[in-house]
Amino acid sequence: MTSPQDEPPAGDGRAPGDPPGHDAADALALETIEVDLFVEALHRRYGYDFRDYSRASLTRRVRNLVTSLNLATISDLTTRLLHQPGRIAEVISGLSVPVSEFFRDPSVFLTLKEKVFPHLASYPQINVWQAGCAHGEEIYSLAILLSEAGLYERTRIFATDISKSALARAREGIFPLREAPDAARRYLAAGGAHSFSAYYHARYDLMKLDERLISRVTFAEHNLVTDGVFCEAHLILCRNVLIYFTTPLQDRVLARFAESLVRGGFLCVGTRENLEFSPARTQFQLVDANAQLYRLRTGAPGGPRNPVPEPFNPRRPER
Repeated sequence: MTSPQDEPPAGDGRAPGDPPGHDAADALALETIEVDLFVEALHRRYGYDFRDYSRASLTRRVRNLVTSLNLATISDLTTRLLHQPGRIAEVISGLSVPVSEFFRDPSVFLTLKEKVFPHLASYPQINVWQAGCAHGEEIYSLAILLSEAGLYERTRIFATDISKSALARAREGIFPLREAPDAARRYLAAGGAHSFSAYYHARYDLMKLDERLISRVTFAEHNLVTDGVFCEAHLILCRNVLIYFTTPLQDRVLARFAESLVRGGFLCVGTRENLEFSPARTQFQLVDANAQLYRLRTGAPGGPRNPVPEPFNPRRPER
């Protein structure tokens, strides 16, 4: 009979005496520590707060960053983050989820056109905040419908995202031409009145959206976690962003949206998201369940009564 010290190494790499699955559990525990340290370094070094993001989703994105940057471990990524400030934009871009498409969920855009636009038409100046604008497809989609409704020229759209590279892509307005046929079908389903092809110029395998569609758009970096209220909005769109946040962070962001809306203003979240179990729910009335469209109750505290400040700067002052 041998003692544990005399046992031969396990064939799966386990240390003598370790139970099956020990390596996997140890690796998972180590990864959890590495992700924690990475998130803390990101927050303390640069002010980006990912501590309340959904951990499973965040861990996947951190792993993808390690792979895409040809690094061996998450600890290597943290070291690079701390000592190479010039790479921060690349890191934030890798952590963000810039997934969108023109007129995504066309029924939602049709609902906005039918149930929100008539209310917006009563204002001499309209402010719309698209939070988490990604590469801009939804911004251009909204601009097209507002233009067709005769509202665009008195609308100011604030398109914000945490990723500078995503904002740069959105400003360019250049997209693969292969997306045009599906976009055209969704445009018509969303209540489009003309032809989607009237809004872009095609060259080779790319399409460039008409720059007039962003003449009333201000693109700006904004962090929903740490940055505060910066405008008085009549409509806020934040679709398929909240699903990446923990419940406490969702509640904080929804409270911020309530502060940002005028009384009776509208909030549209993703079709896989809802306000039902959030403390902010009492401040909103449901307008359309399928579109996840809500309206700030007239008795709820509205946004700031002052005009939107000039120049536009949604970021908090640097300390």
